[in-house]
Amino acid sequence: MKGDFGRVGVLYGGRSAEREVSLMSGQGVYDALRSVGIDAQLFDTGLYTLVDLINAGFDCVFIALHGRYGEDGTLQGALELMDLPYTGSGPLGSSLAMDKIMTKKVWLQQQLPTPAFAVLTADSDLARVAQELGLPLIIKPPHEGSTLGVTRVDDISQLRGAYKLAAQYDEEVLAEQFIKGRELTVPVLGAGKTARALPVIEIVAPDGNYDYEHKYVSNDTQYICPAELDAELTASILRIAEQAYVALGCEGWGRADFMLDEQGRPWLLELNTSPGMTSHSLVPMSAKAAGMSYADLCVEILAGARCKVQQPSIT
Repeated sequence: MKGDFGRVGVLYGGRSAEREVSLMSGQGVYDALRSVGIDAQLFDTGLYTLVDLINAGFDCVFIALHGRYGEDGTLQGALELMDLPYTGSGPLGSSLAMDKIMTKKVWLQQQLPTPAFAVLTADSDLARVAQELGLPLIIKPPHEGSTLGVTRVDDISQLRGAYKLAAQYDEEVLAEQFIKGRELTVPVLGAGKTARALPVIEIVAPDGNYDYEHKYVSNDTQYICPAELDAELTASILRIAEQAYVALGCEGWGRADFMLDEQGRPWLLELNTSPGMTSHSLVPMSAKAAGMSYADLCVEILAGARCKVQQPSIT
């Protein structure tokens, strides 16, 4: 297997607010690839430059970065210029999925279910937004993950503080209708017509608070995989996940997050194009339920590594 991929760089760490999670994800991927004989090497994009990456002599790279400068299309564009095959979505799909506002606009155009929302700036009428969306609502920075900067607002007096917290990460802030119900997530592998959803996971966090602590640190969150849903609803959620993934032009792998409301209707929240691969992460959990080991999952993702942009011939 070592000869199939050549020298593989596992890109991790980086400079985003999700650096610590990425360090754990990258270490997990590295260990898995090494365990099956692949010549993998860790490369921290937060410590080294693109020049160092060129000089490292990798034949392809596995992107285990989260957040800005790794998941947002910037790195993918640089890798295209370097003609270095990489895992995951290309520049456009990565950029779209990273922007939760643009993601929702694309999904609405495709008639996919996603909660009502508003875009907030410093001069927005917060009281009017609360009246239009109703309370409670969710305030979040549109370009961050791992629930960073996210606040549930139950009273209008909390709005200004929630906006200021999210605005520390983004100039524009997303206000989203709160959906009460069950939290679900669905990993997707492949691309286009070959995209396939893995088993649905239900996330049961203490008091419904699936924050950074309950994602990556504590063991208090319960995960039900496959989620206990009837066959028709399961099929519908899997189909929506695949449609949401394809609509954004995603490739390789990703994870669609949902809320299932009290009437049994699924609502798309966001799509991650470089999901976590830590010991608490969801994609490996779903893959295991589908009969795929962590190492097999990493190898399948790696097998899809390629440059996504068609390069014109130079004559």
